[in-house]
Amino acid sequence: MTTSNTTQLSLLMFIILGAIGALTPLAIDMYLPAMPTIAKELGVEPGAVQITLTMYTAGFAIGQLLHGPLSDSYGRKPILIIGVLLFAIGSIFSATTSDIESLTYVRAAQGFAGASAAVVIQALVRDMFEKEDFARTMSFITLVMMVAPLIAPMLGGHLAEWFGWRSIFWVLTLFSGLVIAAIIWKIPETLAPENRQKLRFKTTMQNYFRLFTNPVALGLMFAGAFSFSGMFAFLTAGSFVYIDIYGVGTAQFGYLFGLNVVGLIIMTTVNGRIVRKVSSNWMLSFAISIQLIAGVGLFFGWLADIGLWGIVPFVMLYISMMSTVGSNSMAILLSAYPSMAGTASSLAGTLRFGVGSIIGVIVSMLPSDSALPMILIMTLCAVMSAVFYWFLGRKA
Repeated sequence: MTTSNTTQLSLLMFIILGAIGALTPLAIDMYLPAMPTIAKELGVEPGAVQITLTMYTAGFAIGQLLHGPLSDSYGRKPILIIGVLLFAIGSIFSATTSDIESLTYVRAAQGFAGASAAVVIQALVRDMFEKEDFARTMSFITLVMMVAPLIAPMLGGHLAEWFGWRSIFWVLTLFSGLVIAAIIWKIPETLAPENRQKLRFKTTMQNYFRLFTNPVALGLMFAGAFSFSGMFAFLTAGSFVYIDIYGVGTAQFGYLFGLNVVGLIIMTTVNGRIVRKVSSNWMLSFAISIQLIAGVGLFFGWLADIGLWGIVPFVMLYISMMSTVGSNSMAILLSAYPSMAGTASSLAGTLRFGVGSIIGVIVSMLPSDSALPMILIMTLCAVMSAVFYWFLGRKA
């Protein structure tokens, strides 16, 4: 094989892995601009539609507890295919549901199925690369994935305006089908049979307990969880804050959301290029510090009553650090537990989306006629992420 063919194959693999990882960003971000429209069409309060997002992440959190051990026992590829197939079925049901209760339950099931993609990708890459190379590779895969949240709100906003909000889920169904075909065609099985662990409930629980009782592992996982939860507070309430409070148009919301992703792409690229020179620990420390500055700045920007542009830059700064925090905290964690990378990835993902779901419920229960609940929660999440990292995770 020539060098150019190897490069092409590597690039194609990055694109396919990025597309698999993009399923959840698409499932979340595409319908963010349509949430106010869904609330009006189904005749419910904004909080009821926000709960559908929370239930998706709750299902996603629980699903990761199962998919990780399954991928450690039966291999990465079959678990990935089954999960994406069930995700596609969930998209079909979401597109055809007629009431908010059904949409809520279906979204929870879809999140449960979609969790397989997030878990298996990290375990698959961990099978192939060590610590800094893992962080570097995940950064570039994340860069490909970032195309999804960059275009998803804009695409979702226009789809909702042109064809109605249900068209968003039909597009998700089509994308899922393409992903399944790509997995069957190009994704190899990276976990050799001799390296697979027998699926035993007792052993799985012991592995989870071992991770959960390690202070350093706990610090890394909760630092990542609270970092993500601050972003999830924005995902839950951001469209209502921007559209209903500050008067941003449904389609224009997607462009403001795109600013966050531009920052995310820049930092993901920087992380991928320099992490091998400065180490995952240094990059994680840097990113969490910047998020703390952004969280505090967000609160004081609101306090100064500057308006929309007192919020947008700090939200952008906060979210731009997400992949740097996520990829490096996971690189450090998984390098310590190479024999159970799927299980470690599952627990970290469960905590990330579990805490995010709790934060989402809290945000949806708070008054929706002010930007303060979203801003205050984001600030607190930045503080908690820094506390868990500096007092526990930094000892890695």
